[in-house]
Amino acid sequence: MPEKKVEVCQEECFHPELLDKTRRAMMPGHTLQDLAELFKLLGDSTRMKILNALYRTELCVCDLTALLEMNQSAVSHQLRVLRAGKIVKSRKEGKNVFYSLDDAHVQKLIELGLEHISEPVHRR
Repeated sequence: MPEKKVEVCQEECFHPELLDKTRRAMMPGHTLQDLAELFKLLGDSTRMKILNALYRTELCVCDLTALLEMNQSAVSHQLRVLRAGKIVKSRKEGKNVFYSLDDAHVQKLIELGLEHISEPVHRR
């Protein structure tokens, strides 16, 4: 079996000025926790299918269940999770509830993620 190449410092070094500058610039722990929670919400393929549909247009739960070929309970559960995370918003029209992306930031996150995964691999 081929040996794995481990990327580590070949020579011990220490850059106190750089570490101090970086430490002062780092985000606080609670911000990092919130950011991790956001990415956790986006880290589910079912939720990404829903967001993919809502990226294109506002849809009611019935439309989403038909489009994604899922049962209403499963779609509703995922929509509740996305709504609690402020990823989607809802509006009621008569007896139906319509969902859309919460704001342009969510649309931009999807676009940036797609751009990132579409880049040719050049970092090896």
